[in-house]
Amino acid sequence: RYSRFCDLYRGWEGRLPVTMRQTHQAGDKVFVDYAGDKQPVVVDRLTGETREAHIFVAVMGASSLSFACATWSETLADWTDAHVRAFAAFGGAPRLLVPDNAKVAVIKACLYDPQVNRSYADLARHYGAACLPTRPRRPRDKAKVEACVGIVERWLFGRLRNVIFYSLAELNAAIALLIARLNDERVLRHFGQTRRQLFEALDAPLLTPLPAEPYVFAEWRARRVGIDYHVEVEHHFYSVPHRFARKPVEARLTARTVEIFLNGERIAAHMRGSGNGRHTTVPDHMASAHRRYADWTLEKILAESARIGPCAQLLCEKILEDRPHPEQGFRSCKGILGLEKRFGAARLEAAAQRALEIGSRNFPSLKSILEKGLEGQPLSPAPGDHQPIEHGNIRGSSYYH
Repeated sequence: RYSRFCDLYRGWEGRLPVTMRQTHQAGDKVFVDYAGDKQPVVVDRLTGETREAHIFVAVMGASSLSFACATWSETLADWTDAHVRAFAAFGGAPRLLVPDNAKVAVIKACLYDPQVNRSYADLARHYGAACLPTRPRRPRDKAKVEACVGIVERWLFGRLRNVIFYSLAELNAAIALLIARLNDERVLRHFGQTRRQLFEALDAPLLTPLPAEPYVFAEWRARRVGIDYHVEVEHHFYSVPHRFARKPVEARLTARTVEIFLNGERIAAHMRGSGNGRHTTVPDHMASAHRRYADWTLEKILAESARIGPCAQLLCEKILEDRPHPEQGFRSCKGILGLEKRFGAARLEAAAQRALEIGSRNFPSLKSILEKGLEGQPLSPAPGDHQPIEHGNIRGSSYYH
């Protein structure tokens, strides 16, 4: 009987612990969560294949103004992007973000000192806010968003259950229209005003203005600089100043950039590269000896040798031609050009001429010519070039006939 049911209900209700009524200050908190239900989206019109979209919900603490959008997943990238959209819809950011203890927001849940995901903390810092996760296993801490999630689920899914969507953009457009009706048309019974009216009166004046640029999602990776002063990130190698070789660092990755930090200080920044095993190296990061070596190219060697003289240039060209690959002759050419500092350009040019004349096209021979001062001496006549010697004691050809 109904009267018996009422008696049992009152007995059960009497055993419930008392609850605290929470008062939320204007512009102070936004509660965020994902709805439990998901909305199917057709991703292939031919086969009818569908993919489930997740519904992100954000609600302002004082006014209950709500925001919802669909994402393909609950990953950190989609989670932060949904926050950026919510702040844009609110026209500002509150002082506190209140998520639950999902891994996407909290790395390690703790009653007293929860460890917030670093990318999520960066998002909050970008908007002048802070993260305040709810206590573990305390759903009443976020009763506001739990109630809003229930309202959004009933308000959205009931109206969308028979609608077929062919893209996430279509679904988000429909959600935006329904959420606008929820905020602008439904009057809250206890306040006699809509959520929008309460928001404009309470929350909006106290929100932190949006920054000039929206937050760009970034991930953090712990890395160690290699002996070649490069850091491996996503199978690509990025340089840092050579003095930081072997140091433990952190890499911050966005869609376009890679930044390397040491003890919170940025020591390098690169455009994000693609391709496995490739390197991105800034010349200023290299040791001076490495930079000088890397600067040597075929064109530079020929230009430097031409500056000394035509014989020096021709000698370098011959050395490079004699090797199966031109780079195999780089060291010999660099050594030859380096002799200019010790012996001067004029002597080096003369020595190169002598080396070409005797067919000795290598660094040791040229160095020996300079050290022995042979570049200024005439060449010895080759065998067969001697003139016949005329002498009285030498028999002529007639003697033998």
